[in-house]
Amino acid sequence: MQKLKVDVAVIGAGTAGLVAYRSAKAQGARAVMIEGGPYGTTCARVGCMPSKLLIAAAEAAHMIDLAPAFGVHAGEKRVDGVAVMERVRRERDRFVGFVLEGVDNIPDQDKLRGYARFTGPHTLVVDDHTEVEAARIVIATGSAPTQLPKLQDVGPGVITSDEVFYWQDLPRSVAVIGTGVIGLELGQALTRLGVRVSVFARGGSVAQLTDPVVLRNAARVMAEELDLHFQSEIVGAVQDGDEVVLTIRQNGEERAMRFQYVLQAAGRTPNVAGIGIEQLGLALGANGVPLFDSRTMQCGTSHVFIAGDANNERPVLPEAADHGKIAGDNAGRYPDIRPGLRRAPLTIAFTEPNIVSLGASYKQLCAPGKPKFAIGQVSFENQGRSRVMLQNKGMLRVYGEYGTGRFLGAEMIGPRAEHIGHLLSWAVQCRVTVEQMLEMPFYHPVVEEGVRTALRDLAANIARGCSDIDPDEVEPGT
Repeated sequence: MQKLKVDVAVIGAGTAGLVAYRSAKAQGARAVMIEGGPYGTTCARVGCMPSKLLIAAAEAAHMIDLAPAFGVHAGEKRVDGVAVMERVRRERDRFVGFVLEGVDNIPDQDKLRGYARFTGPHTLVVDDHTEVEAARIVIATGSAPTQLPKLQDVGPGVITSDEVFYWQDLPRSVAVIGTGVIGLELGQALTRLGVRVSVFARGGSVAQLTDPVVLRNAARVMAEELDLHFQSEIVGAVQDGDEVVLTIRQNGEERAMRFQYVLQAAGRTPNVAGIGIEQLGLALGANGVPLFDSRTMQCGTSHVFIAGDANNERPVLPEAADHGKIAGDNAGRYPDIRPGLRRAPLTIAFTEPNIVSLGASYKQLCAPGKPKFAIGQVSFENQGRSRVMLQNKGMLRVYGEYGTGRFLGAEMIGPRAEHIGHLLSWAVQCRVTVEQMLEMPFYHPVVEEGVRTALRDLAANIARGCSDIDPDEVEPGT
């Protein structure tokens, strides 16, 4: 068996792992990166980029359906599923190619192919061909789609989101299990492309929303287009030819439905099982993830750091890159541990309307021991630019701190919310007050005027010392 001694071993070559490796090298460390699966990152290969390609095709199809409302009439719409998926795969492969070019630039001696397993606090075995002794270790093993026990070993019709982007054609029908970001994005996109889709959720959640008022609004808006089934329990499934018979229990009654595919989109699970993590002697939390400091990525006071989806803190690409930078820097200069840059939280579901949360969530602000906070809101139903575009759906709720007037965060479903979310997350990170935000320019007519309406409502409630909101009677704003 080959033996290798390094300063830093990085397990995983996804977004977090690549950044961690480069950051450790920049600190002057002798580093090696270990990867057993395909290079290319989850985002580029089976995540954010191919899903947006599918969504873009769906938006084009939807605009044809919407055109008559503007007085514009096209010919008969035809969706070529083979051409749609060919473009998804072609452009996806292009994005993956950019990542592979970066990997190719890493010296061969710094890349180990194979799956790593801990044999001790400082030792790893890679596929039984190499033993690595590392002074410090970064775990960046990513995550995998969560597999539901009742859908195990059913047959080829039960899939995860990873397999969607290898389709040669659009399917006839799909059952989507989960109303998180992935489930809603893919469910809506496939629906708009003419696929018969039903979406099932165990509870009543919608994407990452925690604000009950925004959540109710989002559930109603999404149900206008999607066949949504909340409070549904998966009883079981059977492969029958080229279809899956899926049995669901809802309101105490069971029913069986047939779909070409059952798509499991009930979240992702950190890849920390089966790597011998028990050899490290670290305290473990949920899903077997080591407890770590989110400012430094250090596990306890050890020489081990964890970054990206593997730590399950904020499993989105920008956070994975930041995690990797912090973990790699600290592993490279250990024991000189320093807090790294943590940005204001920002999560976006690219449904239409977009679903966005940023800064402190409603749930976080309502946690025991937290001081009371003020709320402002606006509905996009009567917002000028939104009505012009026939996209007048959704709601924004903004949160502010009593006394200081500081802007704390927001949750929303609304038109162009991906852009609004960026503006508001910048405000959170800059720690500006609501009054300072209202001093900023607002052009006319733009969707952002709705933000101003919500901020004015928030400023008034901060001044009054109460939120003055009845969650069951939300009046549309302008």
